Amino acid sequence: MAEEMKTELTEMESLNVGDVLKGKVVKVETNQALVDVGYKYEAILPISELSALHVAQMSDELSVGDELEVKVIRIREDEDKVIVSKKAVDAERAWAELKQKFESGETLTATVADVVKGGLVVNVGVRGFIPASMVERQFVEDFSDYKGRELTLKVVELDPEKNKLILSRKAVLEEEAQKKKKEVLESLEAGQILEGTVQRLTDFGAFVDIGGVDGLVHVSELAWHRVEHPKDVLNEGDVVKVKVLKVDPENERISLSIKETQEGPWEQVARKIKAGDVVTGTVKRLVSFGAFVEVHPGVEGLVHVSQIARHHVETPADELTEGQEVQVKVLEMKPEQKRISLSIKEVEKPEARKEKEENTSSEYTTGGLNVTLGDMYPELRNLK
Repeated sequence: MAEEMKTELTEMESLNVGDVLKGKVVKVETNQALVDVGYKYEAILPISELSALHVAQMSDELSVGDELEVKVIRIREDEDKVIVSKKAVDAERAWAELKQKFESGETLTATVADVVKGGLVVNVGVRGFIPASMVERQFVEDFSDYKGRELTLKVVELDPEKNKLILSRKAVLEEEAQKKKKEVLESLEAGQILEGTVQRLTDFGAFVDIGGVDGLVHVSELAWHRVEHPKDVLNEGDVVKVKVLKVDPENERISLSIKETQEGPWEQVARKIKAGDVVTGTVKRLVSFGAFVEVHPGVEGLVHVSQIARHHVETPADELTEGQEVQVKVLEMKPEQKRISLSIKEVEKPEARKEKEENTSSEYTTGGLNVTLGDMYPELRNLK
């Protein structure tokens, strides 16, 4: 035992710059601390050698009795002084660990020590800097509330010789988002009804977040009626129900529909209109065999040429014009086939019908020709 103590004492009789020693804090002053390292006099630990970051006063970081490792950086035997550094020991250990994490892609956690121009500062044994562009996935205007927050980070650049360490939280968030995106893509199936949040509006549609991944609702799938621009029916931030139409995991594309989650126009019209009803509609299209009349937004029924009037109609354009408002009677409803048969002549009032009959009562049909009494008896024309 005596031999061991003697050996230890002999080793401590000689110190060299670069030696790493274990010691105990015996005194804390404003700008320095005295550390017992087993040498003939206490080592001096200046405040500048305590931490990689600025320290206002020693008592903020050290207390009497604290044990720590220090590295000898200067020896002044003529002044009975040994200058040691704690941050040098921390830095050597930190650079080794940081290099390993950089190569393996591992993450580390650190508390934000300060908010500076251009980003955040952390202490991970050495001073680490997180550029503003690497804090979040989205733009952040004010970082004041980040001080004191613990963040999970990745090493993106390190240079021990220049004492340079760049860290990123965004890289961690991107990896997490990609992992979640993959999980969501694998869980999605065509036909699912989900709730999502509108993220972006474009000329061709809306991108909706459905749990960490965005799907596209094409402008044609926004509503059953025609939509000129998505902003006419949606706002960013709106919570909407969507139906999954198609999933392409390989290309990370999801096709969604909002209108498929809503009752369609044919379902609506089936509830509101039945055979025998008389409704008001608008002539949308004229064709050789009749006219298509819109009786509900997005629903058109056919008025066959034979149902336009009680008299013979050569072409629908002789009686109707596009955009004209007309009353029609529903003859037959087949919403499952998206077909409605309509009639205009069946709506004609009895009075109007009687007037037409009276106007033609003096006409006779002979040999297939319409002949008037004046034609048959010319002499009657001169009678007064």
